[in-house]
Amino acid sequence: MMELRHLRYVVALAEELHFSRAAARLGISQPPLSQQIQALEEELGARLFERSNRRVALTEVGRLFLEQARIVLAAADRAAEVARRAQRGEIGEVRIAFTASAPFTTLIPQTIFAFRRSHPDVHLELQELPTRQQIEALAERRLQIGFLRNPTYPPVPDGIEVRELFRDPLVAALRTDHPLAAGAPAPLALAELAGESFVCYPRDAGTSLYDQMIGLCRDAGFSPRLGQEAREVSTIVGLVAAGLGVSLLPASLQRIQVEGVVFRRLSDPGAVTTMWLTWRRDETSPAARAFIDMATQVDASFSSSR
Repeated sequence: MMELRHLRYVVALAEELHFSRAAARLGISQPPLSQQIQALEEELGARLFERSNRRVALTEVGRLFLEQARIVLAAADRAAEVARRAQRGEIGEVRIAFTASAPFTTLIPQTIFAFRRSHPDVHLELQELPTRQQIEALAERRLQIGFLRNPTYPPVPDGIEVRELFRDPLVAALRTDHPLAAGAPAPLALAELAGESFVCYPRDAGTSLYDQMIGLCRDAGFSPRLGQEAREVSTIVGLVAAGLGVSLLPASLQRIQVEGVVFRRLSDPGAVTTMWLTWRRDETSPAARAFIDMATQVDASFSSSR
């Protein structure tokens, strides 16, 4: 049966036109080379080389066979290189999700930027998903990597690895003419907002911030009065500016500059949200593993500078 090595034998002999030199180039002795060429010709039912005591020459059949042999060998070499690059995580695709607030942080955009520079041939399929949907997608293998907040809301199932990247304090978003807006930068006790209407995500949005807000308010001694709902964080800030209530948001979202809104830090000890990197424990994709390593390196760099 014809193998790639037989094609290499033909190419070497066609280029050297001398059995001894071709054998030396291939790292074998001359008799096995002669036997393999003869066996290949018998298998093909065609003569590839004319031989005499004085010269070796390609036949017309051999010339046509050589062209195709070179094409096949080049394709095989490309396939082998693709496999090696894929094993090193240099090519492939990685499916990544992030919460709506993730792009407003520094670490996550920097991780994606650094990975795209170091792995330009890896396609990143990015999508925005709330925490709950990310966990579901990871469990169902529709997602390889997630950036989510507070994975205890809901709990992460077995088989999912989590790594805390950073802690992001929660702040109260207030309209500038709110009575409590003038106290910045002093921290604000959440209990001072007990009588307010809260602008928040819908309960079915799947974001962990909804559950955390309810829990924090109850710890502060009151049940929040839920007013206007919105699924986009920029909309929430805009509704606060419109005077429809107050809201609790991660401090990194202060980068959303909306006229008429100020942010107050909270003094409550639990008023902090965490950003996590998540992936399946049995993830085997070298490209996905390379992205996880990159996120870890960027996180370590940021941690040392904080």
